[in-house]
Amino acid sequence: MSIHIAGGPAADTVSTDEGRRRQAALAELLVDLQAHGLRVESPIEGRRGGAGPSDSGQLWVGGYSLTVPTDNATAADSPYALKAEDDGYGIYRDGERLADAHGQARPRFYDLQTADGIPYWQIGLLHLDSFASTVVQTCTYWGTADQCTFCGIELSLEAGRTIVKKTPEQLAEVALAAKNLDGAVDVTLTTGSSKAPDRGARYVARCGHAVKEATGLPVEVQFEPPRDLEVLDEVHDLGIDTLGIHVETFDPDVLARVAPGKAHTGIERYFETWERAVEIFGKGQVTTYVILGMGEDPDLTIRGCQRAIDIGVYPFVVPLRPVAGSLMADASPPDAAYTNRINRRVVSYMALRGMYSTVAKAGCARCQACSGMRALEPLAAQGAL
Repeated sequence: MSIHIAGGPAADTVSTDEGRRRQAALAELLVDLQAHGLRVESPIEGRRGGAGPSDSGQLWVGGYSLTVPTDNATAADSPYALKAEDDGYGIYRDGERLADAHGQARPRFYDLQTADGIPYWQIGLLHLDSFASTVVQTCTYWGTADQCTFCGIELSLEAGRTIVKKTPEQLAEVALAAKNLDGAVDVTLTTGSSKAPDRGARYVARCGHAVKEATGLPVEVQFEPPRDLEVLDEVHDLGIDTLGIHVETFDPDVLARVAPGKAHTGIERYFETWERAVEIFGKGQVTTYVILGMGEDPDLTIRGCQRAIDIGVYPFVVPLRPVAGSLMADASPPDAAYTNRINRRVVSYMALRGMYSTVAKAGCARCQACSGMRALEPLAAQGAL
């Protein structure tokens, strides 16, 4: 597969047949890297464990942000290699250079600590250009029959890489340093689920409010559907810009198997919550993760994404990223062709509805590094998918 991609996604990327061919090849490469991982011959910044893009390196490939497995068995056997060059890196397969890549330097704020001695990196991390933190590193489902099998939220806590609960003041302090020292452009705050009726929404929103007051950056907070949907108004009143309310899969049988706690909530309750959230936060400012590769029915998945798009929700489609130590640690990522097929259907439908990643003010849909969707948007905008 010869691609030879250089530079970023310019406005005229797909203005010619050759441009469209190159863009399609780049989009396929990004998905293939997420499926097969990347053998890293020179160190790059990344992260292990936790609730985010685990066991992954963080890169810009052909101008697109990307998290790609670098620290697991999949990556060790990958046909792709990252090689250091005079100006950044190159992505190679079988000795052939396919694309430019640029890494993220170790964030400078990681070398700081709070007045009581907590390293800043235990409070929040930089995911390329986004500051992110799990504000409460425990979950009511963890260690029970309702535990999400793909999740590793408490693994980084057990390994001593974070603290159990971050305060609004700590997060504001560290996020400000991430902005000033390392150029963070937005903030994503998630949390383990709580037994409380608000499912932890109020606390993560308080944290988001403190961060926004200190930094002025747009903020996304993520939580499960609260029992009382008026909680969404409270979250909005705290100045939060976007919400992540993640159903994970639209296949009810798969949801019951991989996320029993969420299955108790029910997929229809997610739709009810999203509808109210879109009324408050606006179209494209509410997102849901949709994980591929867990045995889901692809037709159900596409229809669920289309229904979400129709009410203004951005379905963030990602391949399964098995987390070492999780209940799905031995699972395999989905085949790249399957992921690309779903991505094309979803991104095409989003383009018909005028929904693009550039609409999102903050969060996963803004960052896009864990998905291959953004590279398809220029093609979808021209009806070339």
